[in-house]
Amino acid sequence: MKNSFWTLLVTGLLLLTGAGCGRETDDGRAQGRTAAPAVAATPAGAVRLRLVAGSENRELEPLIQEFARRQGMAIEVVYMGSIEIGRELAKGKDCPFDAVWPAASLWIDMFDEAKVTRNAESIMRTPVVFGVRKSVARSLGWVGADVRVMDILQAAEARKLRFAMTSASQSNSGASAYLGFLSAFAGSPEVLRPEDLAREEVRTRTQRFLGQVDRSVGSSGFLKDLLLEKYDWLDAMVNYESMVIAANQTLVARGREPLYVVYPVDGLTIADSPLAVVAKGDVQKEAGVQQLQRFLLSPESQRRIQALGWRTGLVGPGAEAADIRVFNPDWGITPDKILAPIRLPAGPVIRAALDLYQGVFRKPCCTLFVLDFSGSMRGTGERQLKEAMRILLTPALAQRYLLQPAPKDVTIVMPYSDDVVAEWKAEGNDPQVLDGLLSQIEAQNALAGTYTHKALLRALRTAKTYAATGKYHTSIVLMSDGAATDSLADFFRTVDDRGIGRDIPIYTILFAEAKERDMKALAEGMGGKMFDGRKDVAKAFREARGYN
Repeated sequence: MKNSFWTLLVTGLLLLTGAGCGRETDDGRAQGRTAAPAVAATPAGAVRLRLVAGSENRELEPLIQEFARRQGMAIEVVYMGSIEIGRELAKGKDCPFDAVWPAASLWIDMFDEAKVTRNAESIMRTPVVFGVRKSVARSLGWVGADVRVMDILQAAEARKLRFAMTSASQSNSGASAYLGFLSAFAGSPEVLRPEDLAREEVRTRTQRFLGQVDRSVGSSGFLKDLLLEKYDWLDAMVNYESMVIAANQTLVARGREPLYVVYPVDGLTIADSPLAVVAKGDVQKEAGVQQLQRFLLSPESQRRIQALGWRTGLVGPGAEAADIRVFNPDWGITPDKILAPIRLPAGPVIRAALDLYQGVFRKPCCTLFVLDFSGSMRGTGERQLKEAMRILLTPALAQRYLLQPAPKDVTIVMPYSDDVVAEWKAEGNDPQVLDGLLSQIEAQNALAGTYTHKALLRALRTAKTYAATGKYHTSIVLMSDGAATDSLADFFRTVDDRGIGRDIPIYTILFAEAKERDMKALAEGMGGKMFDGRKDVAKAFREARGYN
């Protein structure tokens, strides 16, 4: 159940293929861009707004469209991860959106170099917490107690706690938690400084902490769903308080033990969900965004937002206003307690910290790429596949997008058709070694036959040897059109009968005339996720990368 290094993959592919802009990648709930909902017909000349929001805001879409109907506006909402929102914002006045709504202000601070945002308003808030199975929290003495980041590290190193979190270079919840850990290990300075990142004690403790992560994923919502699905595999998750509330409502409905919320006293961060105008000289649109802000901040809207598990007010919601069916004190949720989050550092320090996460601090990854070189992939599918691997294995491009491999990473490539054609391996991040691996991939031509599941069984056997060491986030990425000759049902039967297990996640990326149903069933059956590269391979890889 180890996951791997892939974090922001293909914002780079955006540049090479001209791709467009995906609760989040950073979602709170799910990752990836979705088609905007149908917007009711509006009068000619009505104000039309394009809003890009973190996927965690998806459940607020009814509120947004209610406002649009009242005002006679048309509002299109596109959902992306906060980091992708930042990259759109980095285009300055060429940003195609009229407003941005990431999970936290840090992404505006980092990416808005042209200073095009105006009138940012925090719509709601949620702390980034440790949600721990209550019996485990009780056994660790954490119920009702102040818990420090070092306490969590020591419990994990003693194997008293199995936990998962999102990638710090993909997801806001992961990035925020990671910055909190760094601050705690630096002795809780007023604000994290570059010299703190260079301190040996901080580096060592951070590596130790991230080395204990049992599963790393790209989306806060996917993480919540994973914990619900793999309840017996994990004891805890690092996620938004709102995600823990949603998970607990499901767990209680299923008759299962809920999670207990732990607020790290020396490393707490809060996602402040700012909605900001992108000022491009259109007075009507800017006024429309500000009207939407006022609507979302109205008492009635805030009440409805709070009912979904989000905090409102200054650090809100306050004991007198909190609905205990949502902010349940038995779950350790303390809305009346004053929270003391860390002060986030400046953008350059955050960027340096994320580079260190990707290249130095995170747990090493072993990623097996199972590449379909069957006849049906000949032409466009083969070209796109090779293009994606070129981004991944070119360190200069990879680093630009926080994709760079680390010195202890392992990359294994298995091209296949009737059988696995070869098994190529690159250890570490030496540019010459990676270039050699890329040359082998680019020299491979499409063959015949598509024995996908046969190839995956071999990949699982290889992956198991790395996962068994406990040193790696291990996963398999299948790139295929899904037109397999062999049977998916037989594959699952073999996996179960031979005791191979389903703890190595398989992520699938679709190409050409893909069999979507089978590829989705394969990914979900192996604890992974399917991504669609048929129309936009760049987008698919950008999304998928966050899950490895």
